[in-house]
Amino acid sequence: MFSKTGATSKNVGKSASPVAGAAPGPSAPRNTRQDPQQTTKQAGDAAEELALRHLQSLGLTLLERNYRTPGRGGGEIDLIMREPDGTTVFVEVRRRATNTHGGAAGSVSFAKQRRIVFAARYYLLRLRDPPPCRFDVVSLGPDGLAWLKGAFDAS
Repeated sequence: MFSKTGATSKNVGKSASPVAGAAPGPSAPRNTRQDPQQTTKQAGDAAEELALRHLQSLGLTLLERNYRTPGRGGGEIDLIMREPDGTTVFVEVRRRATNTHGGAAGSVSFAKQRRIVFAARYYLLRLRDPPPCRFDVVSLGPDGLAWLKGAFDAS
């Protein structure tokens, strides 16, 4: 059901903009929380939107956004995408202003990974023939956007 792939990173943050074709402005690169009045939720939503646009520009299709399992103690998945080959990709989006303490990607704890896997299993229960799956992390930090394919697995 779940594919196990090695983690690879595609860092596109070396240019002036972390997302190819992104226009400079309020949603521009590096720090997604540029407005000091912006809440953490708004900054997270802006990071999620950048990640979504980036993945769509690479050919992935959005299936679900902010998918939550019912009840308490369940999980939440930021983005559920489909690769052109049919692989379902469960994406956790993380934004950090600095690279201290492991940066954005390092903030996806083992407990968070288990909650995402739980939510993914719940999501897949409703499908007749579950497709191959992968767990990715898109991190946004001071160095730009990094897409970590196969960042963790279900085991």
